[in-house]
Amino acid sequence: MKIRSVVPLFALALALPAVAQQYPARPVRLLIGYAAGSSTDIVGRVMADRLGAHWKQTVIVENRGGAAGNVAAEAAAKSPGDGYTLLFAQNGLAISAAAVPNLPYSAERDLVPLAPVAATPHILIVGPDFPAKNVQELIARAKAEPGRLTFASSGVGNSDHLCGELFNMMAGITAIHIPYKGGAPAVQDVIPGRVTYYFAGMPVGLPLANSGRARALGVTSKQRYPAAPNVPTIAEQGLPQYEATLWQGFFAPVSISPDLGARIARDVETVLKQPETRANLAKVGVALFEDNQANFIKFFHADIEKWRNLVKSTNLKLE
Repeated sequence: MKIRSVVPLFALALALPAVAQQYPARPVRLLIGYAAGSSTDIVGRVMADRLGAHWKQTVIVENRGGAAGNVAAEAAAKSPGDGYTLLFAQNGLAISAAAVPNLPYSAERDLVPLAPVAATPHILIVGPDFPAKNVQELIARAKAEPGRLTFASSGVGNSDHLCGELFNMMAGITAIHIPYKGGAPAVQDVIPGRVTYYFAGMPVGLPLANSGRARALGVTSKQRYPAAPNVPTIAEQGLPQYEATLWQGFFAPVSISPDLGARIARDVETVLKQPETRANLAKVGVALFEDNQANFIKFFHADIEKWRNLVKSTNLKLE
């Protein structure tokens, strides 16, 4: 249990600079680096709606898809640090920082983590007419037809891309990577079978599986996921070491004042505790990732280092 300070709220308010006390005095822009309907977009829009209600100000979602979320991340990094431009990002931000050279910005130097929101496994889906009914059958088909199967991602270097590469490496198969500009356009080709499989985010993949529009073969967590209890893990289907998680959270330009950044982080924490927020996120199969800003900063930099070590050890080329 976290021990909260007993300093009266009015004393905390007096200690905050005027800009933090008055924030937000106008609409806030939330940049999301993926297409509308993608997993990160779905979660980001839930949070934008709930933060808007909490702040009594509009939070305008702006989708800037492309380059594995780096188009939006660069725009956020180069925005004024006044709190009126925020970034809602996911693992791809850390993966790019670790593995993509010559980016026009630095996630480590130009952005500051504010608050985490979710950490959820991916769900491996195929079209409903694809013959494989489980992971073993998918692997067997890939081995029987080397280089003919394909897998989708929401962009080179994103979490779903790395899920696919890790799966291929551990299963000893070869499949062609087909990157898209978000999860929503990716599934449009997976459902009819134009692309073989996709490690979708839960908000995209789980509703498709539940409706029968796609078939779920496995989840990427070590234990079965509560929102999909009948879907076996990939680990229990012959790849015991397989595990991957999609995390999402808020970032701001590094020039934001520490006080204002801390204020926004606390507001996100507050909103995540609200029953309506939790219910809305649960509806799309999201598991919450609740922590304070200091720990999220440590987590983000540790995640960059984890991906840096993985890319180096596997000689993976993200291009």
